[in-house]
Amino acid sequence: MTVRVLLADDQEMVRAALRGVIDRRDGLEVVGEAADGEQAVAEAARLCPDVVVMDVRMPGVNGVEATRRILSARTPGGAPPPRVLVLTTFDLDEYVHAALRAGAGGFLLKNSPVDQLEHAIRVVAAGEAVLAPSVTRRLLKTFTAPGAPGPPAPGPAGRLDALTDREREVLALVARGLTNLQIAEALGLRETNVKSRVNRILTRLGLANRVQAALLAHEEGLV
Repeated sequence: MTVRVLLADDQEMVRAALRGVIDRRDGLEVVGEAADGEQAVAEAARLCPDVVVMDVRMPGVNGVEATRRILSARTPGGAPPPRVLVLTTFDLDEYVHAALRAGAGGFLLKNSPVDQLEHAIRVVAAGEAVLAPSVTRRLLKTFTAPGAPGPPAPGPAGRLDALTDREREVLALVARGLTNLQIAEALGLRETNVKSRVNRILTRLGLANRVQAALLAHEEGLV
C-alpha cells in the first residue's frame, strides 16, 4: 500500500528536494505541496493524504496552527485525519512542544539522514510516533531538570485511574519510545493485542496519538 504524502514548506527548493527523495522510495508518493500553513490545511482537506510533512516556521499560519486545524477538521465519511510529521531546521525550536500538543505524530530535523526520513514517514503513517533523538532528550530534560519551567500544566488529577494495570505498563513503554512489536516482546503479548491496547488507552485518555500519551505519562510520573 502506497503512503500518500503532502509537503508543507515555504521554501520551494526544500519542497523540490523532499519530493525528489520521497518519490524515489518504494511505497511512498508525494501527492501535493503547500507553501504555507493555510494552503496546507486546504490541500490536506482536498487530497486526503496519509501523512503531511509539515515545516514549523512558515509565513501567516505556522505549522503548529496548521497541524491543529488539519487534525481537528472533519474528513469525508468520518475517515481518520492525516498524520502529521513535523520537519524543521531547529532542534531547539520553541514550537516543538506546541506541535506535539497539537497532535503531530513525530518531529524530525531537516538534516536527518534520508533513510531516517523515510522511516519516520512510514512509522507516522502506521500511527506510531517518532522523535529526533535530540528532541527526545530535550523533552525528557523538561520533565527532569530541577527548577525547569516544565510543560503546560497537566489535566485533572487521576487521569491514569481510568487505565488497567496492564494498560499502565503498555503506556509506560510507549513513553519510553518502544514500538508495538517491542512492547509485545517485552510483555509477552501479541503485537495486535498491543495495538488494540494502545488505541484503547488513547480513547480513554482523550489523546490524539502516542506522542501525547508519552507526554502525559511523564507528566503523571508514570515514567
